[in-house]
Amino acid sequence: MQDDTRAATRPPRDLHEHLAALDAAGLLVRVDRPINKDTQLQPLVRWQFIGGIPEDERKAFLFTNVVDAKGKRYEMPVLLGALAGSPRIYAMGMGRKVEDIGPAWTRAIANPVPSRTVGTAPCQEIVITGDALREPGGGLAALPVPISTPGYDTAPYLTATLCVTRDPDSGVQNTGMYRAALKATDRLVVRMVARPGGAGGWLHWLKYRERGEPMPISIALGGAPVIVFTSPAKLAVDCDEYSVAGALAGEAIETVRCKTNDLLVPASAEIVIEGVIDTSVLEPEAPFGESNGYVALEAFNMPMKVTAITRRRNALFNAIISQVTPSESSVIKKVAYEPLFLDHLKRILNVKGVKRVVLHEPLTNLRPVIFVQFEYGAPQTEIWRGLRGAASLIANFGKVIIAVSDDIDPSSVDAVLWSIAYRSNPAEDTLILPNKGGGQGSQYGERRNDSALLIDATRKRLMPPLALPRKEFMEEALGIWNELGLPKVRIPSPWHGYTLGNWGDDWEAFARNAVNGDWEANGLQTLARQRPGLEAETAVRSVEK
Repeated sequence: MQDDTRAATRPPRDLHEHLAALDAAGLLVRVDRPINKDTQLQPLVRWQFIGGIPEDERKAFLFTNVVDAKGKRYEMPVLLGALAGSPRIYAMGMGRKVEDIGPAWTRAIANPVPSRTVGTAPCQEIVITGDALREPGGGLAALPVPISTPGYDTAPYLTATLCVTRDPDSGVQNTGMYRAALKATDRLVVRMVARPGGAGGWLHWLKYRERGEPMPISIALGGAPVIVFTSPAKLAVDCDEYSVAGALAGEAIETVRCKTNDLLVPASAEIVIEGVIDTSVLEPEAPFGESNGYVALEAFNMPMKVTAITRRRNALFNAIISQVTPSESSVIKKVAYEPLFLDHLKRILNVKGVKRVVLHEPLTNLRPVIFVQFEYGAPQTEIWRGLRGAASLIANFGKVIIAVSDDIDPSSVDAVLWSIAYRSNPAEDTLILPNKGGGQGSQYGERRNDSALLIDATRKRLMPPLALPRKEFMEEALGIWNELGLPKVRIPSPWHGYTLGNWGDDWEAFARNAVNGDWEANGLQTLARQRPGLEAETAVRSVEK
């Protein structure tokens, strides 16, 4: 992976600074030809996720000539893929290298930096209220909001949201990345995760509904990436996300009070949509393509009356690409959630021998399938503690959790399946946990508990070497391959042979003789070891001890 020079500096303070850094690093594609936001924009960027482009080569896209299905042209550019088109792009938004992201999150959560409220802010350079919100083509209709899943979605949706609500009892604000469907120039319907352990905004909504009061809400779009990254993070519902973002930024986040409600929003935001949710009613929302890989069907969710739209004069409209994973939506979670799981197992539960946690991304969207890597020789009791710990951290994560040893790359499904095939006995190495929380999307189907399958596919004994040529021979051959100008190859895992304990000096000498052309010397040695009275396939070591 390329090491961007700015990855070791401070995080960008707003989206414009981040965009300039992406451009300088060659990670921005500028599209100046007309692009239809309703039919072309999201499908175009989708191809870099499903078209076989290596993860590290994905880029952000800036669309400067955006039109809609009726030919309307928008002055505001649309930015897609700039938050988490790849871990490399995410890391640039954090001002850190990819490998430093996990520790940075852990430190930030433990050492929050309170935000600072200012009187004026870039996000309020233009303020739209009253009748201007209801004019034809005005209000929300003036924003170039893309359709995420053309052919299935029933409206343009806000996706890269920082939805701000406040607990009416404690006064603590919460931010969440919730989708919001455009319904009118001054009305949205917001979908918050409505289930036990669900969204902080939904918990606030329950309290306002119990009081019989409307719930203030503001939706910030854009802003410093470290602020936006806290929105989908699984932080405690009573945690002030701005303070965690401040710790990530290394300085207090500047906030400003909204014009028509009392909520605080990031001063660096591009656009802020202020409003109120009527807690006495719900409105049908969706269908909408979900990140679990299926279209979420119509369900009742929270209608939001827009009371103001404020923005920068040079605002960028920022969206994320979600739906079938991998996507920007899954990357923005994966790079934060994997360190969260590893920290939980190593530091909170003190599981011995655990080295890495990988949340499987393609199609499964991180939640159902989890791989946990252990040092070879880790006690079986620790492996099972780790599996159970991964199953219990977040209610709807971990339907299938598989433990592998440290010679297995947990990001390679082929390698994990190989480990299951040859290192596990289903009768002894599997366990089903009942009463697991329902998976993503279960709110649209039958409400019932799920279960979890735990598999210990670690190496439990010394084994023969992996039957591929040793590393030095594969590397030499790859050099010749490239010299011949043959098609570029991807390097999978495993790609070379290595020993797994069951290998002796005598066999090592035989192999060395073979590659040196001295195979006849091996034959002379084995000739002297001929024995009568044995069955074919008798293991030599069972006789020659």
